[in-house]
Amino acid sequence: MIGVLTWMGIGVFGALGALARFRVATAVTARALSDFPVGTFLVNVTGSFVLGLLTGLSLTSDLMLVLGTGFLGGYTTFSTWMVETLRLGEDGEWLLFYLYLAGSMLAGLAAAGAGWLIGGLVA
Repeated sequence: MIGVLTWMGIGVFGALGALARFRVATAVTARALSDFPVGTFLVNVTGSFVLGLLTGLSLTSDLMLVLGTGFLGGYTTFSTWMVETLRLGEDGEWLLFYLYLAGSMLAGLAAAGAGWLIGGLVA
């Protein structure tokens, strides 16, 4: 059974993750020189790496819930990725549409795998 402190930790760290996502994505996007949604891309790839790392480290279930579900659940964003992909298609930016869609999946998977491998070596 999940304790009250774990539930509170998930909520607090989820809020912190959402704030971190906003800050990182906004800062990166402000410096971008193209229509490619580089801010969300970077957030999702780094979040995938860190979640893979935490998984490889075999953290306790409560700590994994707080950091993985809480912080990284708030930090990464599937819905924004889908909306930005849709907008690229609506704007007729087909090359960016396919690069963003496939690139996010491949880079996210590679980052998660790399994090998991590194975490397994450290643990």
